[in-house]
Amino acid sequence: MPALASCVDAAVAPPGHAFAGDSSLPASPFPGLPPATITTAADNSHWSPSLSSDLYRIDAWGGPYFTVNSSGNVAVRPHGMATLPHQEIDLLKIVKKVSDSKPECGLGLQLPLIVRLPDVLKDRLESLQGAFELAIRSHDYGSHYQGVYPVKCNQDRFVVEDIVKFGSPFRFGLEAGSKPELLLAMSCLCKGNPDALLICNGFKDLEYISLALFARKLALNTVIVLEQEEELDLVVDLSQKLGVRPVIGVRAKLKTKHSGHFGSTSGEKGKFGLTTTQILRIVRKLDKLGMLDCFQLLHFHIGSQIPSTALLADSVSEASQIYCELVRLGAHMKVIDIGGGLGIDYDGSKSSDSEISVSYGLEEYASAVVRTVRNVCERRSVKHPVICSESGRALVSHHSVLIFEAISSSACDDTPPMSAFEHQYFIEGLTDEAHADYLNLSAAAIRGEYEACLTYADLLKQRSVEQFKEGSVGIEQLATVDGFCDTFSKAIGASDAVRTYHVNLSVFTSIPDFWGIGQMFPIVPIHRLDQRPAVRGVLSDLTCDSDGKIDKFIGGGSSLPLHELEGNGGNNGGGQKYYLGMFLGGAYQEALGGVHNLFGGPSIVRVSQSDGPHSFAVTRAVSGPSCGDVLRVMQHEPELMFETLKHRAEECGQGDDGGMASAAVATSLARSFHNMPYLVSASSCSLTAMNNHGFYYCSEDDYDDIVADSAGAAAPVSEEEQWSYCCA
Repeated sequence: MPALASCVDAAVAPPGHAFAGDSSLPASPFPGLPPATITTAADNSHWSPSLSSDLYRIDAWGGPYFTVNSSGNVAVRPHGMATLPHQEIDLLKIVKKVSDSKPECGLGLQLPLIVRLPDVLKDRLESLQGAFELAIRSHDYGSHYQGVYPVKCNQDRFVVEDIVKFGSPFRFGLEAGSKPELLLAMSCLCKGNPDALLICNGFKDLEYISLALFARKLALNTVIVLEQEEELDLVVDLSQKLGVRPVIGVRAKLKTKHSGHFGSTSGEKGKFGLTTTQILRIVRKLDKLGMLDCFQLLHFHIGSQIPSTALLADSVSEASQIYCELVRLGAHMKVIDIGGGLGIDYDGSKSSDSEISVSYGLEEYASAVVRTVRNVCERRSVKHPVICSESGRALVSHHSVLIFEAISSSACDDTPPMSAFEHQYFIEGLTDEAHADYLNLSAAAIRGEYEACLTYADLLKQRSVEQFKEGSVGIEQLATVDGFCDTFSKAIGASDAVRTYHVNLSVFTSIPDFWGIGQMFPIVPIHRLDQRPAVRGVLSDLTCDSDGKIDKFIGGGSSLPLHELEGNGGNNGGGQKYYLGMFLGGAYQEALGGVHNLFGGPSIVRVSQSDGPHSFAVTRAVSGPSCGDVLRVMQHEPELMFETLKHRAEECGQGDDGGMASAAVATSLARSFHNMPYLVSASSCSLTAMNNHGFYYCSEDDYDDIVADSAGAAAPVSEEEQWSYCCA
């Protein structure tokens, strides 16, 4: 009899309904099956961190900033290629420092966690500047490069301030696309290089233009870039009233089109910019007003993630021709702003055919831009302009790592096979139609017809479900049929071996681009990389939403190689925590994230390389939004909510233990308002279970405080938490 036929006598019971095993039966229900179909423990004897690096493509997408160290942990190389071995930062050590309790010399912050790496940000900025300086020298270019950072990519105060600080030697500036962004850019650039550009993009009203003109009064090198023809009248009128001579640019709507997802803003029907006809009208109007000398900058943008330097050069060539024409028409042109588009290789493939990759590096990008501008200007005998770019994604993506926990996974149960008695009981419980399906299944198994086995197994399951709905069979029989049929699927490799790993995260909050546009980011375990991943899994978040999952990964996979959770994860007690990192997500994700299911943003730490024992220092740490914080976002008032609930607890607890139970409820509620919405490990002090009076307290110290409160002794609390602990 073929090996598969033995399944008929060795069906396994379903989860939660295991039968008593028969020791006379073989340990495996499938003797003779190929080893690939039987789940075994991972063999680590021939595994190494370098193999994990290859498996997850870490060197391809992460170089030169991320690597796997000899301990099997992901390490940061904060200075890129210039990082010395003793300067590497172990991400797992950062997580331990941040998440350990304060008595354990940790910071006591809850995950998920964003780790910001300002050293990486500095290296990215210097590398971009260096690439353009090399291209300028190589092509004998007659001007210089002067970049700006578009703050929409990440408006975090410390990110913007770092860029202004790191970019000051290079006259690196900022770009704003809204009034709040303009205000923060103005404030930050007051501490920057006075020659740094402040580019004012986006649709504008009277107030926006007033702010931009005030910026010039504050001696900031401000350029108002016209997105609509009507904006010119506002600029002219306000500048005359304020007595400010404006510097004006226009955004050109190029014919060159970027065909990828991010290219929807390019081409003749793009969302932004002015046509050549509109640009000519602006030139004539400025000439008539005697303000043509104010026209100094040409801007264009064909979309993010430009896949190849060929497309880049095509767009730069078209824009350079427009620039030269504006010079011919009398405009006092000085700057060509090539916009964004400098791409990130998210999957390490270096492919121009992928929307998450690019086929060039920084030096190739800069060389293509400088060479193209120079060639056009040389042919037209036009002075070489200052080259400006708005490379936000390329600057900030690498400097931020999102770290989160896998808290549990769906289990592949290895339940014992049926004994002969249990098998006979199973057969006798089948209806006539189901028994016929079983006999057909048995015959197909004997003949080795695996496709037929699947067909009859499906029929058997369908009949059992119908009979269960009718009430003619019980849940035990239904579960037994499920287990029996799943045995066949596993035996022939037709079952879904991919597990679901439940992660302490909201995709909508922390990785919104995956949900919104299918953008993939590298996701990797940050430790245990000296061990062979034994399973494949998809990631499911905490939200009550079917879209709250990650089931597409770089490299085209629909699952990710993962390790078995030790003790089924860290949140159920007793298990080692399993940490995953999402990389290259420093652009856009924080600003775009929402509060679906009222899950707020992650905790944030700023980590710099240092000469200490662990090679790093946490220079800033901020806990993620609490439950109260996210409730306020939706116009709720947590203080009033707490008072309402406390009053109800007092009403329901009258005469019970002298008010101790109601005091316990009030304190527990107060803690909940102050805690983050995410799950907390059972080993954490905030959820160490000490059951008393039917309630759970944070720790024995908390319980002592409650008892003292109920006895009339006030527990010491900080000023900012006093409203939470008014347990009368």
